[in-house]
Amino acid sequence: MSKTIRIGTRDSELALWQANIVKKLLEEAGHKTELIPVKSTGDLVLDKPLYELGITGIFTRTLDIAMLNHDIDIAVHSLKDVPTVLPKGIIQAAVLKRGNVNDTLVFKDNEEFLSAKEAVIATGSLRRRAQWLNRFPTHTITDLRGNVNSRLQKLEDNKNWNGAIFAAAGIGRIGIRPEEAINLDWMIPAPAQGAIMITALEEDDFVKEACAELNHEETDICTTIEREFLNKLEGGCTAPIGALAYIKNEEVNFKGVLLSENGSKRIDVTRVKKLGEHNDIAQFCADFIIERGGKRLMDTIKNFNKKTNVYSTKSFTESQRLLFHEKIKVESSDFIKTSLNRIHPRFLKNEIKNVIITSKNAVESLITNYSAIELQFKNIYCVGRRTKRLVENRIGKVTHSEKNAKKLAEYLVEYMDGTEVTYFCSDIRLDALPNILEDNHIKVNEIEAYQTKYDGVKVDDSVEAVMFYSPSTVESFVRSNKGEIIAFCIGETTAKEASKHFKDVRIAKVPTVESVIELVNEYYV
Repeated sequence: MSKTIRIGTRDSELALWQANIVKKLLEEAGHKTELIPVKSTGDLVLDKPLYELGITGIFTRTLDIAMLNHDIDIAVHSLKDVPTVLPKGIIQAAVLKRGNVNDTLVFKDNEEFLSAKEAVIATGSLRRRAQWLNRFPTHTITDLRGNVNSRLQKLEDNKNWNGAIFAAAGIGRIGIRPEEAINLDWMIPAPAQGAIMITALEEDDFVKEACAELNHEETDICTTIEREFLNKLEGGCTAPIGALAYIKNEEVNFKGVLLSENGSKRIDVTRVKKLGEHNDIAQFCADFIIERGGKRLMDTIKNFNKKTNVYSTKSFTESQRLLFHEKIKVESSDFIKTSLNRIHPRFLKNEIKNVIITSKNAVESLITNYSAIELQFKNIYCVGRRTKRLVENRIGKVTHSEKNAKKLAEYLVEYMDGTEVTYFCSDIRLDALPNILEDNHIKVNEIEAYQTKYDGVKVDDSVEAVMFYSPSTVESFVRSNKGEIIAFCIGETTAKEASKHFKDVRIAKVPTVESVIELVNEYYV
């Protein structure tokens, strides 16, 4: 006796329509079938947009579980809703011939609002939202969820809405496409939009053979490329990614897009390859987008609903920001602002025997005021590798450097030639270096090379760790923030100041921003 194939499906009108198509095709091929409707989380949770639910596979998970529990033999899905990586033990058994791939705008009365500055468009799709705002940046997007029928009713009920966006295949298949509707041929659809897909257990040879008869090769090729492109970009329901492949004149044509959530940034890619030589299209196009800023866009999208847990008291360069592990949501701003002073010529008219420079700001002040030839320094002593590098590139050879000001002062007491130094510093500086020198009968001539201004901000309560780069950044932070945090510090002097305010203080291996980032990564991974 032949096996009855149990067809699992969501219980919405559209899902049942799709399942009945599969049922009809299987029965025409001589198989017995039974429909088993299952309600999914995607149908039940209606108070948030899909991207705020934070997971992909929202419409497929319940059916996956039913299949793995052997309650159903196959599941019928809109392929665009299926994660690009299927659960272990479940395979794609077939994809049917594709329907209309377009998105459709359903509107009220007329289309005049398309040329208006203000309009309200409803959609729960981040991809549709981003592409619409890219084309109509002054329009307002409002969230819309539910099944097709309920979404059409919401459009009717909300008098201030001008239109709503639907998948053309969805409203067309169940025969409810209104007359007031136009296809948006400029909007790149979701990967695999318009395609119906069947999943089955990998171990069930009978069902796999039955479904293989329904597979449409051209649709299979095109949707596989689109979904591989999506997978390479690490996107899902939570990313504004569009992709469309089609075959014409024995060539595979592909176009893809990645956008920022508000549509202000957009990266497009197109590719044409001969059929049979198309296997690298998805990889090539994903790499193309990633190399043109796509990685930064994806990172921003991934972190959209993620609360900041690390704050830096110094702004990062783009290359520094990319060093953070994906588990870390970091924000940064400059808690210290500096302004360079004019250094009077009288301080520099004669050669200075011993000079102390403890920061790059002091170097910048000197070279802004004078040329390297005018800076007649016999012995230059500095703090930090980067300060030393900048001094040697712009002023002259460094006699000696140390990791912090205290160690430099101790070195000078022991080895410096002479009993007088000139210290180019800020109006705000630590007392350790001049105090140690003066206690050991070394005269310190301080010249204010730059001014330091505290410019801290109040950070979110979600911040549990802060990155500090100088004692001044610590002082600036505690002026605006109270409470315990983990202090990641660039060096010992900074850590000493942080220890006055926080219990958990950690020091980077070397005094660089990158080393502090490495320290943060080690803690969170």
